[in-house]
Amino acid sequence: MPKAYVFTRYGGPETEALVEVDRPSPGPGEILVAVRAAGVNPVDWKQRTGYRRPGETGSHAFPAVFGNEVAGVVEETGAGVDGFAVGDEVFGSAVAGAYAEFALLAAPVTAHKPAGLSFTDAATLPVAAATAYDGVRQLGLPSGATVLITGAGGGVGSAALQIARALGLRAVGVASEGKKDFVESLGAVHVPSGPDLATRVRAAAPDGVDGVYDLVGGDVLAEAATLLTDRTRLITAGAPAPRSKLGGARVERVRNAAVLDAVAQLVVDGQLDPHVTRTFPLDQAGEALRTIEEGHARGKIVIEVAA
Repeated sequence: MPKAYVFTRYGGPETEALVEVDRPSPGPGEILVAVRAAGVNPVDWKQRTGYRRPGETGSHAFPAVFGNEVAGVVEETGAGVDGFAVGDEVFGSAVAGAYAEFALLAAPVTAHKPAGLSFTDAATLPVAAATAYDGVRQLGLPSGATVLITGAGGGVGSAALQIARALGLRAVGVASEGKKDFVESLGAVHVPSGPDLATRVRAAAPDGVDGVYDLVGGDVLAEAATLLTDRTRLITAGAPAPRSKLGGARVERVRNAAVLDAVAQLVVDGQLDPHVTRTFPLDQAGEALRTIEEGHARGKIVIEVAA
């Protein structure tokens, strides 16, 4: 039987286990893939604690397989699926977990993997890079404008910095002092995180910032909002919703194959480096999660599954 890394109930790391599961069977509009790589994201461990993303309803059935983004090879297609065939190399958002030898993908949010894109890099795109792309595009800033990105050292943040640059924006990234070189290597101006953030941003961008893409929430979001006169240029993926007094909005996820194609092309063209800094085999998925959960990750973490 195929293996998967799961959580058996809501709680902490003690709920996690590598177990044998039945091979999934694709339903209408679904694709079964043999997983080659799965991206690791903060939302993965948050879901283990009972967190629900916007739009989610109901509870997980246990055991629940971790993971939301997958790259792999098509094994089987469900009824009504067009444009995909057995043997195609694809990537997309998992229907019910990605840290596994087999996973189901929803055909409308699955894309063909370009030949010049590795499975490992492709597995970083459906959640992190696509969220970054959606957010930067949502701001609608003109070329030459300045965008402030908080949480710039993580998977979404580092992608957002690069996508902003690819769209002709000046990027200012807020991250810890230890990630200064990393942020600057992406062509952005680094601002150290911590109290009195607004003062440091004003010093780094004396002409002001035209938009804010927040990936942290809380006090960071509240302070970043003070830098804007037009709060419609404030969006967040780091908080459930901006507090009413702040204005702004949540990132609106497009969730379609066209976005996946766009971010994949940015990688192939050399404008977006997923910055996969560590990979783990499936039997070390718990260690991969701890790296994210404890806040020690820089760039992206990926679980690689042997063929």
